[in-house]
Amino acid sequence: MKMKKLCCCVSGLALTLGLYACGNGNNEQQAATPTPAPETQAAAPAAPAAANVIKGKVAEVMDASGYTYLRLDDGSGKEIWAAIPKTDLKVGEEVTLQGGSVMENFSSKTLNRTFESIIFSSGVLREGEEAASSFADAVQGAGQAASGLMSGGSAGNVVPFADLKVEKAAGDNAQTVGDLYAKAKELNGQMVAVRGQVVKISHNIMGKNWIHIQDGTGDPSGNTHDLVVTTADDAAKGDIVTIEGVVAADKDFGSGYRYDVIVEEAKVTKDAAAEAAGETTEGQ
Repeated sequence: MKMKKLCCCVSGLALTLGLYACGNGNNEQQAATPTPAPETQAAAPAAPAAANVIKGKVAEVMDASGYTYLRLDDGSGKEIWAAIPKTDLKVGEEVTLQGGSVMENFSSKTLNRTFESIIFSSGVLREGEEAASSFADAVQGAGQAASGLMSGGSAGNVVPFADLKVEKAAGDNAQTVGDLYAKAKELNGQMVAVRGQVVKISHNIMGKNWIHIQDGTGDPSGNTHDLVVTTADDAAKGDIVTIEGVVAADKDFGSGYRYDVIVEEAKVTKDAAAEAAGETTEGQ
């Protein structure tokens, strides 16, 4: 009986250490790769800080890769930047910026600039519209579940959003990263194909390689932009790959590591054609 208890303890410790290593990238592939846009930061935070609702005047606005970047003047003299789903805004317009996740030192290739601090917000409310009492209320108002705020995966294991564009895989079972999160329960247990760029890889965790891929879809404010894939195959950071594996929805490995969706036992095929053509990871 004592021996059985000891084995259980050792197994549990191994699982915890393995997932911790995966979440912190101890075995992460460090291959050089072009720096993608808004996701790039010197050190990814374990959990982004929250931003409150802010009201002010639009001082500057730029559109890129399906997002609108705006600088808001709230009268404090501080430079406030935010990224929201593409929205028609005009300089001088009074808006209320809904709360979101604050990310530090994000570098955008599409805009060729680095933001010292930027808020990923679900959107703005123009003057005369009723502001949501919280970011969660705003997300729910857009028809999304409140649990989506930080539910993409284990919070410390999410690779920040990459401002990139990768063409969807071919075939009847092809999905985008955003599709998988939106249809996780429906696709649970099914074989899918997803094409994207490898943004992180951790080797030999619990006998598998753990690959993070992104394709430019999904919502960074809800962490639904980053897909984790487990596989026996290998890849390098920056590779454009197509993965084929089985969807597991609401996967809980214990020790605080839970994923709304993960693709398991995947086959990974490197896209040589994309490499030869020099397919860009920069948002189009």
